Amino acid sequence: MAQHELKWTRRTRRALAVRKGLRGQTDRPRLSVFRSLKHISAQIIDDAKGRTIAAASTEEKSLAGLAKSGEKKATKSQMSRIVGEAIAKRAIEKNIHKVVFDRGSFRYHGRIKALADAARKAGLQF
Repeated sequence: MAQHELKWTRRTRRALAVRKGLRGQTDRPRLSVFRSLKHISAQIIDDAKGRTIAAASTEEKSLAGLAKSGEKKATKSQMSRIVGEAIAKRAIEKNIHKVVFDRGSFRYHGRIKALADAARKAGLQF
């Protein structure tokens, strides 16, 4: 098996192992997080209906505008906090206060933890 295929297989297995214990219901949907080298995105998913309820990403122009304060560009951790606050605000607008946190195949530290802490601080419960 090629090296990148092996890496992808391991990552997929980790994500499925984490997701195995999680199930987003209508009353408590799943907050799924994806992190790439440059960006981070989060979406709230109702697994019963198979629909995305709310989403936020650093690739959105509205959130990218918040990242530039003066001459300095925000760090990736600061952008994660902005996305966490945005996803929490969008969820609360749709009357969702409790979610199940799905970190996917990523460890709960760094940018993933920053997003989760910001979402909690903005009013989401998980």
